[in-house]
Amino acid sequence: MQIIEAVPNFSEGQRMEVVDAIAAAVQQPGVRLLHRTSDWDHNRSVLTVAGEPEAVLAGLFRAVAVAAERIDLRQQRGVHPRLGATDVVPLVPLEGVPLDECVALARRLGRRIGDELGLPVYFYEAAASRPERRNLADVRAGEYERLAEEIHLPQRQPDCGPASVGPAGAVIVGARPFLIAFNVFLKSNDVTIAKRIARSIRESSGGLPAVKALGLLVNDQAQVSMNLVDFRITPPHAVVARIAAEARLLGVEIDHSELIGLLPQDALLAAAAHALGLPSLGADRVVEMALRRAIDAGIPDSL
Repeated sequence: MQIIEAVPNFSEGQRMEVVDAIAAAVQQPGVRLLHRTSDWDHNRSVLTVAGEPEAVLAGLFRAVAVAAERIDLRQQRGVHPRLGATDVVPLVPLEGVPLDECVALARRLGRRIGDELGLPVYFYEAAASRPERRNLADVRAGEYERLAEEIHLPQRQPDCGPASVGPAGAVIVGARPFLIAFNVFLKSNDVTIAKRIARSIRESSGGLPAVKALGLLVNDQAQVSMNLVDFRITPPHAVVARIAAEARLLGVEIDHSELIGLLPQDALLAAAAHALGLPSLGADRVVEMALRRAIDAGIPDSL
């Protein structure tokens, strides 16, 4: 069986009736909605879906269409950067699907969005059409407002769809490995502290490899908002330790962390192994996982 994951991000986190409509649209036969989360200050919602590739593409297209009808970027405001009503749609290989096949799927979806919905589409990460569009932050530079002014320029021409920006903005579609979206809140309302920490830990500023970070103010609390693009290189527990150290230097402490969407069990096991000083900890030592494997393997309950 072939299974892919998609983690579409929508620029709406305040009107739950709109998010409900988007979530209903994506749930086509063969598509499972695994998780959804919304944030008022970010004004953003993230859905995690999985299923067979064709079903997932059909569901995503419907969700993008609903978002384009219901979200007006001329009115939308939030602390999180955004380029469109459907801001970004990454496809992630899960089972029986290599990354290059996800690239082909992403480009098919992008072309359909451009052709049938009349929205400008940019490809990013592994699906990028040119090197300068691999990084999401570079594609989203200046957000919706600057794109509306610059889309006619050669460097801002979309990969698919019209070179014009309407109320729904543009859609960024791509393919990438698994990513962990992870935020850390500080015991402070000084956003400049969060920005300083974000600058010190993100890879692009010479910090931790495979870490992207922003400093934001959310619910009147400083937040270090992160994408961990390869948790095997820099796992969540290593990021938390580094943020704690940087925060102490600035006279503040960590309050709590926040997970957006889902994360793989290997990341949890790595954190537990580190905290317990138990480097040999693996999935085979967790009772629920061992039981699940025994059931799946058909091991009899008695001899």
